[in-house]
Amino acid sequence: MASTKSTVTNTSTPARCAWVNEDPLYIDYHDHEWGVPIHDDRKLFELLILEGAQAGLSWYTVLQKREGYREAFDSFDPEKIAAYDEEKVEELMANPAIIRNRLKIQSAITNAKCFLKVQAAFGSFDAYIWQFIGGEPVHNHWRTKSDVPATTPQSDAMSKDLKKRGFKFVGSTICYAYMQASGMVNDHSMDCNWYAGKE
Repeated sequence: MASTKSTVTNTSTPARCAWVNEDPLYIDYHDHEWGVPIHDDRKLFELLILEGAQAGLSWYTVLQKREGYREAFDSFDPEKIAAYDEEKVEELMANPAIIRNRLKIQSAITNAKCFLKVQAAFGSFDAYIWQFIGGEPVHNHWRTKSDVPATTPQSDAMSKDLKKRGFKFVGSTICYAYMQASGMVNDHSMDCNWYAGKE
């Protein structure tokens, strides 16, 4: 029998950003989602809620619970979430598939209501949120993970305006992470195979 040891060609492993671990879930997220421009309101809303849930935790922790969130939060339907009552909050607090933090759960309900108001005022949340970077993705040129800023003037402006509109868990650091994840900025490091930008 011929040996199949020829499969040991690990030199083809693409270079990725330093923050990616070995979990296939995280690798897939980095390769196919992070930094890809999002213009779908439902996806932008989901990301807003998940970034808020991340506060004080790692994105990896949130990503591991994303499917649980989708199930628990009605596939991130803002109209349904805006109508959640105290009984629903208690149900969510008992759900181990999500991060059981009362303030974060309540903020998701508040943010759903605010999100619907923004949609009504601007025609779409997409039109509103992308204005903070002029409607086009910003392609940065960071050499290492430590070069990447935690906040920018654009994330400061976004945070300030979201807070003014009543949104919760939208500090400037959260807003910048949101900009990275939604493809408003491309922060793949220069040594990453995905640095050139995503379609």
